[in-house]
Amino acid sequence: EPERAIDAADAALPAWRALTAQERADLLLKWHDLMLEHQQDLAMLMTYEQGKPLKEAAGEIAYAASFLRWFAEEARRVYGETIPAANANQRIVVTKQPVGVVGAITPWNFPAAMITRKAGAALAAGCTIVVKPASQTPFSATALALLAERAGIPRGVFNVVPGSASDIAQAMTESPKVRKITFTGSTEVGRKLMAQAAEHIQKISLELGGNAPFIVFEDADLDAAVEGAMAAKFRNAGQTCICTNRFLVQSSVINAFCEKLAVAMNSELYVGDGTKPNINIGPLIDDNAVKKVSEHVQDAIDNGAELLLGGHPHPLGGNFFTPTLISFATDKMKVAHEETFGPLAAVFPFDDEETAIEMANDTQYGLASYFYSRDLARVWRVSEALEYGMVGINTGAISNAAAPFGGVKASGLGREGGHQGLEEYLETKYLCIDLG
Repeated sequence: EPERAIDAADAALPAWRALTAQERADLLLKWHDLMLEHQQDLAMLMTYEQGKPLKEAAGEIAYAASFLRWFAEEARRVYGETIPAANANQRIVVTKQPVGVVGAITPWNFPAAMITRKAGAALAAGCTIVVKPASQTPFSATALALLAERAGIPRGVFNVVPGSASDIAQAMTESPKVRKITFTGSTEVGRKLMAQAAEHIQKISLELGGNAPFIVFEDADLDAAVEGAMAAKFRNAGQTCICTNRFLVQSSVINAFCEKLAVAMNSELYVGDGTKPNINIGPLIDDNAVKKVSEHVQDAIDNGAELLLGGHPHPLGGNFFTPTLISFATDKMKVAHEETFGPLAAVFPFDDEETAIEMANDTQYGLASYFYSRDLARVWRVSEALEYGMVGINTGAISNAAAPFGGVKASGLGREGGHQGLEEYLETKYLCIDLG
């Protein structure tokens, strides 16, 4: 199946790249409109498929559609340039061309948005794409493929191949027809893909794991910080790569922050069946996810952390886990170094700005980070010192189709979204013209 999909994408490439940018944009906009027309159906499918609460799932569908609109608009802004030549009889022109066939591997936690963020850019640039969705969420991907076909996107341009991740990834990296690999997932798998892609010198974009710090300085608006903390920690039950993994709170305000956060968690978080009203915390994706959160909680308690809320699987059973708050965590604990991917808020104390920055940067990861402060000079100092691809300043929500999403260090290569996201699917060609 993956070989057939790659062949189909390769066969469709010449005609697709030959369309004008406006023609490709028009088709992407039709796809966008169909997604919004079927927003509630797609959201319900997502909730049944992976447990995300219905309101949050509907929000993801709107977010996913926004990438199609953004890249449809960016398609018309792929600019070349002219360069003054040293020789009066020569002209130098730089053009942009599509990379070619793209192989995309996407995760279960955002089964719609992670597809459109890649496919929107690829198709806008003139590439064709083969998508391997996560095995836990194949139906969201196939529903998007159905809507793409209804929008008039030609057969072979957008292909979905569910199945074995290792087999499909191998087919993508071994095929000389595939000129780019794009992957969202764990750092461990990203390293393997990078090594495999080296065989055919394929371009590669990687959006990998994170260990996001959320710093609260003593001059912060604590109420605003708690509001941001709720958004940055508990979205999708903590199962996103940019969810806060470590709350770093200045010692002078740590007790006040924890008290306010505990109140917010008790009053605002409702665990249960995501199809029911008011539920905003669904189940974790599988038994291993529950086991990992439990291990992180127990390890923290065993090493001296104070348990303030939760700390155990939810009475509902299954893969539900009670939202948990621990304070006075330390760097000796697993939660300091491993991505929890669950509803565990771990609060670490710090004494001064320099220490906070050192703690925040003490990780192999560099995806998202957050901090709260009302000191303008500190805002600039800290934002420049944090070794992360994205920094949320006095906000816990940073995702936006217009912004370049991506990390540094072991959190990946390349950017998705923004005008930078389109560049990932383009090659630069230099023309030297001799006038004789």
